[in-house]
Amino acid sequence: MKPRTRARSIALQVLYETDLSEHLPGDVLRTRLEETTLPADLAEFARGIIFGVLPMREPLDRVIAKYAPEWPLDQIAAIDRNILRMACWEFAISGETPVKVAINEAVELAKLYGSDSTARFVNGVLGTLVDHEHEIVEILKKELPEATNLES
Repeated sequence: MKPRTRARSIALQVLYETDLSEHLPGDVLRTRLEETTLPADLAEFARGIIFGVLPMREPLDRVIAKYAPEWPLDQIAAIDRNILRMACWEFAISGETPVKVAINEAVELAKLYGSDSTARFVNGVLGTLVDHEHEIVEILKKELPEATNLES
């Protein structure tokens, strides 16, 4: 697994666990980093994704629901939902990751953690979202929270 894919994998694990429990994301991240050692820059990359996505979950979900209505969010598996949130955040908010890379990485994570059809599903949803990339960027930029500390 490529180094940044490993970091995204850690981020996905943390987002998934915090989505399904009341565990604090900082605690979950510390546990994951104890189990899987990452160089400091990759740990920081994972941390950036986690604490970038978490305060934006609702706006990300609204964008996904608006532009991909044929896939109701409440019917999407939690792992798939978090892969979509991460990829959408990476290409629409973070700006560090080119769209094609965000999609490819999401598909790789889907192959690792999802069901047999998850990779195709994630690719399809993200393809639909990318068709509206500029609109999504504008919507999400307006939703960015002020500095939020979720690490405790």
